[in-house]
Amino acid sequence: MEEIRVSPDYNWFRSTVPLKRIIVDDDDSKVWSLYDAGPKNIRCPIIFLPPVSGTAEVFFQQVLALSGWGYRVISLQYPVYWDLLEFCDGFRKLLDHLQLDKVHLFGASLGGFLAQKFAEVTHKSPRVHSLVLCNSFSDTSIFNQTWTANSFWLMPAFMLKKIVLGNFAKGPVDPKMADAIDFMVDRLESLNQSELASRLTLNCQNSYVEPHKIKDVAVTIMDVFDQSALSHEAKEEMYKLYPNARRAHLKTGGNFPYLCRSAEVNLYIQIHLRQFHGTRYAAISPEMVSAEELEVQRTNLSNNTSSLLFCDDVFTGVRAGQPVTHMTSTNSKPQPIISPWTKSSPALHFFLFKKPFYSNIHHNREEKT
Repeated sequence: MEEIRVSPDYNWFRSTVPLKRIIVDDDDSKVWSLYDAGPKNIRCPIIFLPPVSGTAEVFFQQVLALSGWGYRVISLQYPVYWDLLEFCDGFRKLLDHLQLDKVHLFGASLGGFLAQKFAEVTHKSPRVHSLVLCNSFSDTSIFNQTWTANSFWLMPAFMLKKIVLGNFAKGPVDPKMADAIDFMVDRLESLNQSELASRLTLNCQNSYVEPHKIKDVAVTIMDVFDQSALSHEAKEEMYKLYPNARRAHLKTGGNFPYLCRSAEVNLYIQIHLRQFHGTRYAAISPEMVSAEELEVQRTNLSNNTSSLLFCDDVFTGVRAGQPVTHMTSTNSKPQPIISPWTKSSPALHFFLFKKPFYSNIHHNREEKT
């Protein structure tokens, strides 16, 4: 399979979406790098925060797909911050500079932890409307590195990279996951010593999320069933921390499902954001939402219900071209709903059925190594 960094999609992304560099701190060395795509009149976009080894480019498939469907998408790369409160203050200044009141945050691994901490720090004057936490965690003690967190700044770059690479998947993987790992290794090589050391410090310094401060934030927890850097205990802790969160499970995807399972991840993001259509916190241009869907959304809001099926439901794939239906209970008749992705991606059609425990997208295509 063709490598990601020489793929047509990546080259199209690099040639069409400009990279912006913004300084919001008094220290001119702290430069935020970001890609901003989609309608600029949207004041509550979705912002992507990368993991330790990632840069703003790792979410290029989400930027291309979601902006093409009418969403405003920002993928960023944070500068060197050695303290969580310092990061939160810098991120708040960035949102002020971009004139964004509230935002939706998608965070992968460290990015998810930083998203939770930012929502926690700003809970008295909320800046986060919803969270999508992908392979993320809520307590840094799970890495058993809190005692070395303050010494990362002394380590040379090659040693820091070795620490990060130690969490990457080992053994045979399918071609898409192998390409994702190669791309992340390439992105890791682009980071200098201070960038890596500061990210590892934020990732490992003794800290945890206080969920009672962000109880009003809509949360979707996205994780995978196969091997990843997170232990089963860390995932269970996230479920306990957010008992009302929607769960978006993928059968496979490893540490980087947004690269190797981008279609499924994009679908889950759309479903998460769909609950805000027709409100002031919609991340999509109103012109891209049909009147029928807005009416369904208003009905759901008035009945205090949701047509999103995650925590207590299962996705069952059907052939493209069949109608999308929503079943509100096991005994009710399927009712057609308007889906935002059916216009642009007819292959992503699903029947939604009420089932207990979890949701899952089945992968019907297996590629041989």
